[in-house]
Amino acid sequence: MSQIDRSLAEAARAWPFEEARKLIARTEGKVPAKGYVLFETGYGPSGLPHIGTFGEVVRTTMVRQAFRRLSDVPTRLFCFSDDMDGLRKVPDNVPNKEMLAAHLGKPLTSVPDPFHEGPFGSEHPSFGAANNARLRAFLDSFGFEYEFQSSTDWYKSGRFDPMLLAMLQHYDELQAVMLPTLGEERRATYSIFLPISPKSGRVLQVPVVKTDPDAGTIVYRDEDGSLVETPVTGGNVKLQWKADWAGHWYALDTDYEMYGKDLIPSAELSARIVRILGKRPPDGFNYELFLDQEGKKISKSKGNGLSVEEWLRYGTPESLAYYMFQSPRRARRLYFDVIPRAIDDYLASVEKMPAEEPAKAADNPAWHIHDGKPVDHHSGGVSFGMLLNLAGVAHTEDKNVLWQYLRRYAPGATPENAPYLDRLLSGAVAYYEDFVKSSKKFRLPTPQERVALQDLADTLRRIPDDESAEFIQNEVYEAGKRHFSREELRQWFKTLYEVLLGSEQGPRMGAFIKLYGRDNVIRLIERALAGEDLGKAA
Repeated sequence: MSQIDRSLAEAARAWPFEEARKLIARTEGKVPAKGYVLFETGYGPSGLPHIGTFGEVVRTTMVRQAFRRLSDVPTRLFCFSDDMDGLRKVPDNVPNKEMLAAHLGKPLTSVPDPFHEGPFGSEHPSFGAANNARLRAFLDSFGFEYEFQSSTDWYKSGRFDPMLLAMLQHYDELQAVMLPTLGEERRATYSIFLPISPKSGRVLQVPVVKTDPDAGTIVYRDEDGSLVETPVTGGNVKLQWKADWAGHWYALDTDYEMYGKDLIPSAELSARIVRILGKRPPDGFNYELFLDQEGKKISKSKGNGLSVEEWLRYGTPESLAYYMFQSPRRARRLYFDVIPRAIDDYLASVEKMPAEEPAKAADNPAWHIHDGKPVDHHSGGVSFGMLLNLAGVAHTEDKNVLWQYLRRYAPGATPENAPYLDRLLSGAVAYYEDFVKSSKKFRLPTPQERVALQDLADTLRRIPDDESAEFIQNEVYEAGKRHFSREELRQWFKTLYEVLLGSEQGPRMGAFIKLYGRDNVIRLIERALAGEDLGKAA
C-alpha cells in the first residue's frame, strides 16, 4: 500500500476504520507472536442460519479490510461454529420435530439432520453439519475470505486440550467468578465443565464432585446417580458457554470479536476468565439487535424476522451487506419492507463512489462492501423502486417482456451482459407479486388534476422519444407548475403516483417515463382520464 493510500485511510471516519485504529493501538503496529491478528466470529447452529449472525461476519470483514489499509500485519478470520452445544429445545421452524425431540441434550453434531430424514438418507451427517453448511453457503456467496472452524473438531482433535487443562488448574477461581451470577438453584449444580455422558450421549449439566488437575480429570455424578471419572481432554467434556467463549479467546489468542448488546455482561465475564488464565481478552464491538416487524427481538429458534433465503428472494447479497453497514449501534427493524430501500440506497452509493474524492470514498458504504474496488453493475441508473412500478403498470411476471422496457432505458443491456440488473428485475417481480400488488389503490383524478394530466399527455406527445430522463423530468415539473402553485407541486407528483401507479410514493417520473416508454405513459394517462381501472391490464 502506498503512503498516500494509508494517509487517506487514517483520515477516514467510517466506523470500520475507527475499529481498525483500536486494533492498531492494541498491537502497537507489530506482528503478534502467533504471526497474525485474529478476527473471530461465532455461530450457534441450533436453528436455521440467521441474518444477525451473518451480519457479524459482514461487519467483521469490513473492520478487517480497514485494518489492512492501515497495517501490513497479516490477518485471519475464523468463523467458529459452537456445534458441540447440546440441543436444548426443538426449533419452531424445522421439520421432523418429533425426531429431534428424541435427541434433546445431545451435541448438535450428534443429532440427525431433520431436513433430509427419510428413506433416502440424510444429505448431512448431523443437524449441526446441516446448519454449518447453510452458514458456509451464505458466506461463500459473498466471496468472504474466512476459515470455518468447528467446536466439535477442536474439542475432539485435542486442540482445546491445553486450554481445558488450564481451566482445570484454575477451576475454583473460575467457579468463584461464575457462581455469583447464577440463581441459588443453579449454583448448586453448576460447573464450568459439562461432561458428555458415555451412556446417553447427552451434554450433562451435573455437579462435579472432584477435580484432579494433576491427572487432568473430573469426577461427576451421571444421570443414573453413578460417579464417573473422565478426562477433561479429548472431547469428553465441553465448557459452559460463557467459559466456552473465554476458552475460544484463550486457545486461539483472539484479537477482535463483535457481539450483540445483550451479550455485554457475558463478554465481561468471559474477559475476566481469560485474564485469570493469563492472557489478554480480545477487543470487542457491541452492536444493537435487530427487531422484527412488531419491534420484538429476532430469535433464531422462533424464526421471526427474515431468513437469508427470504432476503435473497427479493434483494441481492450486496444490499444485505449495505443494511449491515448502516448504523450498527442503532436498533433497527429487519423485515421485508426494508429491502427495497436497502437495494436503492446501495445502488446510489455505488453510483456516487467513482466521482468522490478518495478520502470521502473511504466513508462510502459501497467502499466497505467491495473493499475499495470500483464496481459497475450496468444498471443504467435503474432503481429497484422503478422496477417495482414497472412490474405494476406492465401487468406481467414475464421477465422477457419487462426486459423490452429495460432496453429502452439502458440500450444494449441484456440479461447476459447485465446480470445484476437481471437479478434486480427478478427480485422486483417477486416482491411486487408478494407484497405490493395487493396494496395498490388507484384513485380517479379531481377536475383540476384532469386538466393537468391532459396537459402532461399533450406535452409528452411533443417530446422526441429519445430525450433524456432529466429532460422529461423537467417537462413533468413544468406541466405541474402550469396548474399548481409552487406550494402545491408536491401534491402534483403525489397525484401522478396515486392516479397512475396506485401508491402514495413513487420514482422520479422522468426516469419512469423513459423506462416505461413515452407512448405507454400517454396511454396510461388516457385510461385514467377515461375512468378505467388501472389495476387491471388494458
